[in-house]
Amino acid sequence: MLQQKQVTSVLNKHKKRDSWFLTEYSVNPYEGCSCNCLYCYIRGSKYGENMTEHLAVKANALQVLEKQLTNRAKKDQYGIVVVGSATDAYIRQEEDYKLTESFLKLLLEYRFPVFISTKRSLITRDISLLKQIDEAAILPPDLRDSLKRGVILSVSISSMNDKIADMLEPGAIKPLQRLELLQQLKAEGFLVGVNAIPILPFISDTEEELEKIIGGAKQYGADYILVGGLTLFGSAAADSKTLFFKFLERYDRALIAKYNSLYGINYFATRVYQDALKQRADKFCKKHGIRNYILIV
Repeated sequence: MLQQKQVTSVLNKHKKRDSWFLTEYSVNPYEGCSCNCLYCYIRGSKYGENMTEHLAVKANALQVLEKQLTNRAKKDQYGIVVVGSATDAYIRQEEDYKLTESFLKLLLEYRFPVFISTKRSLITRDISLLKQIDEAAILPPDLRDSLKRGVILSVSISSMNDKIADMLEPGAIKPLQRLELLQQLKAEGFLVGVNAIPILPFISDTEEELEKIIGGAKQYGADYILVGGLTLFGSAAADSKTLFFKFLERYDRALIAKYNSLYGINYFATRVYQDALKQRADKFCKKHGIRNYILIV
């Protein structure tokens, strides 16, 4: 049984539209996440080292969300809503609680477009509902002619190596299964892509490994791929940087010195590294004929 939590707000407005995902709002049906990814950016928060032990369901979320959607719709403040930004929308507990499904029904009722990125196959349960949103959603005026879609769906992949994925993302399905899920969603007619975020320095950022991800995305029908680096927060026991370095100790201790050099006291890798990663990603996107952005420009 999940913890029950009362909330005062569910629909969060971004300061500006996300340039990668095109989203302007976010909603999270749950707190915590059963995917339990060690590199997750919310690590170090109150959820602790094991986010599966601190899962909570927002008991009054539907009433709060409906009120907020009503207010935004009355003002014609439509924008793409990311469902599950701090948690996977399709965590295992969603099978019983169906809060994500209820969120989607409200978003359909108020005609808000949706973006979802997941590492879980439960999303296929909501294909019919997502198709209705795709057709009915009202886009912001500046996206109506260029996007023309009410739903954007992604799978998230950091490595195609099962061993690495099992260690870093214990609650997610296998990387190949995510590509097969993407292929299924594409066959249903959705705009689909891969969030290759985070790419792991010295692990999945090599020429060979990066091409496996980008080439695989193209092979399985992705319309786009977004490639981004690894961000590591904090130094406390429950923070992502601490947990990721524990992973390195188990996986390959020789990488620890390289990571210390690359990150130092920062949360992010050096600008030189980020630029080099982008150049490699651009090269393979061009080679495999896949765009590295959602919106066709």
